[in-house]
Amino acid sequence: MHTLVRDNYHCGVCLRRVSLFEVTLRKKSKFIFVATVIVAVLAGLAIHANMQVHATAAENARKLSGDELIPNPIGVVNHAITIHRPPPDVWPWLAQMGSGRAGWYSYDFIDNGGHRSTERILPEFQDIAVGSVFPALPGAKDVFVVAQYEPESSLVLSWRLQEGLYQTTWAFVLEQPQPGQTRLLVRAA
Repeated sequence: MHTLVRDNYHCGVCLRRVSLFEVTLRKKSKFIFVATVIVAVLAGLAIHANMQVHATAAENARKLSGDELIPNPIGVVNHAITIHRPPPDVWPWLAQMGSGRAGWYSYDFIDNGGHRSTERILPEFQDIAVGSVFPALPGAKDVFVVAQYEPESSLVLSWRLQEGLYQTTWAFVLEQPQPGQTRLLVRAA
């Protein structure tokens, strides 16, 4: 049992004096450790929940273009959004993606060398084919390559290992749930 001696505690187990500062520091350290574990668990849960952003359970479960390229992926991330334009209006924006092209419509300071992603259709990037290159980052030799596509319907970008196996795929699928709307499903595997 600890007994108070002036501004110090006496540790009955080890028979040495322990300052009030040391006792307080230990309590704070335990609190910080427990708080850190709780924050880490909550962050992990939030990340897992956000891996399926706005995609319905049915959309998450169904097969999409490109799924056959990596039959047993380590993980899959699904996103979905409804765009109030028909697929023919959305397709050109997908066809021109890439660093040094129209951009990735994301964080331009990271993935487009600080240049703003375009806000218009660029005719010079509309003709794509299997094997077309979509640079990942400015000046990087790593690139996404078109693995499959069906105009106005689906675009599957891939990143391959040197052995030719697919390391990752990034599928963009356009569906028309009703006239004048596009459901854009994006799956990374």
